[in-house]
Amino acid sequence: MEDNKIIELYWNRSEQAIMETKNKYERLCTKISFNILHNNEDAEECVNETYFTVWNAIPTARPVYFSAFLCKISRNLSLKKMNYSHAQKRNSEALKAIDELENVLIHNVNLTMKLEEEELIDTINEFLNDLSIDKRNIFIRRYFFFDTITEISNLLGYSKSKVKSILSRDGKKLCNYLKERGYGNETR
Repeated sequence: MEDNKIIELYWNRSEQAIMETKNKYERLCTKISFNILHNNEDAEECVNETYFTVWNAIPTARPVYFSAFLCKISRNLSLKKMNYSHAQKRNSEALKAIDELENVLIHNVNLTMKLEEEELIDTINEFLNDLSIDKRNIFIRRYFFFDTITEISNLLGYSKSKVKSILSRDGKKLCNYLKERGYGNETR
């Protein structure tokens, strides 16, 4: 079923919307959640909570990109679950990916400033748009979907060392890109 028809079902408060969402996107949402949580039960719980969250959100919001809307909700719920469940354990792939990116950004961007969040997102999106399609896919697969280096290398046909190298170089480029735009300055 087309996304716009699924959204219309949500707007009409038809429970079929959840079934259609599940049929079309369960696998994607489960992969995102499992990549973060590494636990089937927790991933399933987050995916089910994703459907509930979408059910409550859509009468107010009308997402342009339904799949991205679902992915973001699934990802955020999974990250919350991970933070709750693994407060003392810092060994999951998602935390490794966050730590990698945080090492690049922590000294250059004040991520706690809520007023700058949208501007920061736009700036990062501009940076990503300037990357080649493969480099952008590597970056997004690692830092949004939390795919492992191995998964990314298998998906794109690159060696693990090449993927690591691209992530390292592009992380440094992002750092410089953000510095050039005033992030990391105390006045910002």
